[in-house]
Amino acid sequence: MKNQLKIRFIFLALIGLFLSSAGFQDLYAQTKVKKNKVRLKVNYFKIMDHEVYFKIQAGARVGSDNVNVSNIDLAVINEVDGEEFELGTATTNMKGESKFVLENFNLLKPDSSNFYNVTVSFKGNDAFTKASKSISFKDAAIKAELITKDSVNYIKATLIDKSIDSVMDNMSLTVQAQRLFKPLYIGDEFNVTDENGMIVVPIEEGIPGIDGNLNLEVVLMDSDDFGTVKAILVAPVGTPIVDESTFDQRKMWSSRNKTPIFLLIFPNLIILAMWGLIIYLTTNLFKISKS
Repeated sequence: MKNQLKIRFIFLALIGLFLSSAGFQDLYAQTKVKKNKVRLKVNYFKIMDHEVYFKIQAGARVGSDNVNVSNIDLAVINEVDGEEFELGTATTNMKGESKFVLENFNLLKPDSSNFYNVTVSFKGNDAFTKASKSISFKDAAIKAELITKDSVNYIKATLIDKSIDSVMDNMSLTVQAQRLFKPLYIGDEFNVTDENGMIVVPIEEGIPGIDGNLNLEVVLMDSDDFGTVKAILVAPVGTPIVDESTFDQRKMWSSRNKTPIFLLIFPNLIILAMWGLIIYLTTNLFKISKS
């Protein structure tokens, strides 16, 4: 009998221990914060004779919403044949964006196939898990110049693969004029390079520009192997913009110190007339009260 009681007691104790441990595990799982996964997007840009940079976008899916991940530190690393060279760090802004400018392109080292391999990595924090994004690209260049033939202005551009120092044919280039909101396409939207890696696009007459200057861009747009490469050329072939603004004149929409003359005269005359009437009536009231 005593042995049976001992066996029952041990059995019940084991069941209680199992249930309590399971309860603690459930409680730990409920209190543990679930981390969200960061998604990184990296694009390579090269502006000829200006700058080379990586545009980074960090986002995440939190619940059913896609949100921007701000204020996280990212490491930019150049990978070459299994070795890693850190180029620097970047921090995302409130929109989850960051622009990492490469001060010296020679800091990048290509692999044996002339590709540059760059990885942007995030170590993770209390809210998000670690993440990384890698891109590979070759070095390309665009040489652009303005030419005139038979009184017609053209923009001539040559696309070069610098890794093998050779021109690239059958590649699409876009020629456009810079504008405040959206660039103005010149010629066809896509101009294909010939066997000499060259395009020649006529510039239409009558395009307005400040002081007659047009900021023309020749762009290799988001290529799989070369990223986005852009050459900018200032060309004095536009139509000078005539300033027709009347803001500095005495108009209703001008600044306060440019108020139209009639708005200065008539309202003041009305105010003086009203005060004169008030003074006249007040004077007469005093006379009536004394009489």
